[in-house]
Amino acid sequence: MNTFKRSIAVGFLALVAVLVGTVQLVGQGTQKRITPDEVQWPSGRSSLEGTSFATGIESVILHGDPSRPGLYTMLLRVPPNTRIDAHSHRDDRVATVVSGTWYFGYGEEFDESLLKELPAGSIYTEPPGANHVAMTRDEGAVLQVTGFGPTGTTYVDPSLDPSRRE
Repeated sequence: MNTFKRSIAVGFLALVAVLVGTVQLVGQGTQKRITPDEVQWPSGRSSLEGTSFATGIESVILHGDPSRPGLYTMLLRVPPNTRIDAHSHRDDRVATVVSGTWYFGYGEEFDESLLKELPAGSIYTEPPGANHVAMTRDEGAVLQVTGFGPTGTTYVDPSLDPSRRE
């Protein structure tokens, strides 16, 4: 094997070794098994990064830390008749409606006619920087949100940001 081919082969093997090591590190972590009854919900408004800060929403981090780089997953418990105005997050997120019914839409301002009814088992995405709105009606909803931090919340109209009003 000539020197050039040997260098390519060694480089390729080194890259594979780094990638395998990275996959092993990402896969490592604390093992958790949590039933719905074991979730310890806080009371009061959530102040976790990546939430909407809307009054009454409770949040629990299941994995990771949304304020730091890396994978995170959190649960949000949204009470009945909650409205969340247009906002975005800087990270790419995927959410699942665990229970209840969630009304979700994309846009620069709250427009109830653009919301889609998402019953339990539904999923939706929140691409980075994509403005979105949401609400609950007579029943609340529990959502599981997974993203890759750090995250944050930016309201289209800063005067509608609940964290600035309270």
